[in-house]
Amino acid sequence: MNFTSIVLEQDGGVARVTLNRPDLRNAFSEDMIRELGEVFIRLNGDATVRTIVLTGAGKAFCAGADLNWMKRMATYSDADNQRDAAGLTRMLNAIYLCDKPVIARVNGDCYAGGMGLIAASDIVVAAQSANFSLSEVRLGLIPATISPYVIRAIGPSAARRYFLTAERFDADAAERMGLVHMSVVPEELDSTVHGLTTTLLGNSPNALREAKRLIRDVAYAPLSDALAADTVLRIATIRASAEGREGVTAFLEKRKPAWALNAMDS
Repeated sequence: MNFTSIVLEQDGGVARVTLNRPDLRNAFSEDMIRELGEVFIRLNGDATVRTIVLTGAGKAFCAGADLNWMKRMATYSDADNQRDAAGLTRMLNAIYLCDKPVIARVNGDCYAGGMGLIAASDIVVAAQSANFSLSEVRLGLIPATISPYVIRAIGPSAARRYFLTAERFDADAAERMGLVHMSVVPEELDSTVHGLTTTLLGNSPNALREAKRLIRDVAYAPLSDALAADTVLRIATIRASAEGREGVTAFLEKRKPAWALNAMDS
């Protein structure tokens, strides 16, 4: 695939997707949104890919919407606006529903729509120098399309504050509210992400996929007999799976499972 707004690199089971508009602080354009959706669908179907790192080129992670795109939005009809917003939703869903673990490597500032990218990811590691903002209300807008992901990440209480104030906050505050899992000095960003990818490469691809589905299905489900029955079925099914049997056997035999990769394995 030929991309104009992102860069895709693959090595040893790890795919790295880089937002590549550094002169514009990696702001969203229609092309970037489309390409991100396409690349995550492609990577989701690639059995050689075990985990995905999403990051930005240059000093920023993602500054939100491109100014030229915003100018075009001002002339959109209602149908145009709905079609445009649907494209953003499809892209965020492609990240959120991806079977592979997605690590957001937040190398710099992350604003507005960029917050949707990290909220849709599984693990977020941010440089302590990064700043964050849900800035939409300053422009007379609301963070509607990213809200399902952001509210799941930070909870409704923090959303009530930051959706309404559009304040900027730092990586430590983002970590406290659960948007960021690890806040590190910039010099440790790559080593931290590498450690996470190494850990993930040692885990069962099937179990990772099913664990992601488990979280999505159980997180907001009411405690009920139906939920209990569902979880019983899930554990029974995965115990009987090929990777489940191999993992338990390898543990008992004190060896590495057949599906485990080292970070440098191809």
